[in-house]
Amino acid sequence: MSDAAASTRRRIVSGILFMCGAGLLFPVMSGFAKFLGQDGYDSLQISWARAFGHIVYMLVVFVPRFGVGMLKTRRLGTQLLRSLMLFISNASSFLSITFIPLAKAASITMMAPFFVLPIAWLALGERTTRGRLVAMFVGFLGVLLVIRPGTELFHWASLLSLLSGLCYAVYQVLTRMISTIDSPETSGIYSSVIGGFGMFAVLPFVWRTPETARDIFYFCSLGVIGGTGHYFVARALNNAPANIIAPFQYFQLLGSVVIGYLFFGDFPDFLGWIGAAIIVGGGLYIGWSQTRRPAT
Repeated sequence: MSDAAASTRRRIVSGILFMCGAGLLFPVMSGFAKFLGQDGYDSLQISWARAFGHIVYMLVVFVPRFGVGMLKTRRLGTQLLRSLMLFISNASSFLSITFIPLAKAASITMMAPFFVLPIAWLALGERTTRGRLVAMFVGFLGVLLVIRPGTELFHWASLLSLLSGLCYAVYQVLTRMISTIDSPETSGIYSSVIGGFGMFAVLPFVWRTPETARDIFYFCSLGVIGGTGHYFVARALNNAPANIIAPFQYFQLLGSVVIGYLFFGDFPDFLGWIGAAIIVGGGLYIGWSQTRRPAT
């Protein structure tokens, strides 16, 4: 194996590990957000706390190391669009998990890797194959098993999770698009500027002062956990193509099952597991096919 090929493989493995780390962090953040939602805090306030805490945390950690020059971006419009997509994704997710279990919401959101395929094809020229498109369709069938529209188990909040997955897919593709232009640290800062600063306009209308030390801890933790997780995502997409990295978000599904059970006593039913398995299977096929041969 040539040095260039070995270096490329190491970068891809590093990217995969970063994405798996993010997938383990996000369920904990969602669990804290669900606690806050059940305590009556507005999802917009929760989303603002996640975004603003993210910015403060990233500034404290990275500015001493990289200097204020890391705040300069060469693609401000793209960075702001990324930030908007992430904010919509988080706000939709935090509202949905107020009504549905974490594992169910995570299963639906796991459609993001399937959405990445056509978006990355159009925006980045990362072409796909017929087999991967079939896998995307099969994954959607898995989502239908999880949501079960038309039955008494269907909840409208499931559609918010689907919206969250779509916006997160756009966020990932935009992150990949600027990965060779801005550093992961710069992208990590800008990913939350819309939620962190834009939300000041509506925050007075939804604000509720935290009433307990536990609530304060949850609010403060959202930014730290989310900031670390999305820095991992930026590093992952800086090291490997989006269509290879995306399927490894499925660690988030496993973490969501564990956190949902430990925190809330929720556990997926049989059809929920079947649907999740179909989604994961389709996503893993996409990742495997990308590593086996070039897309045509």
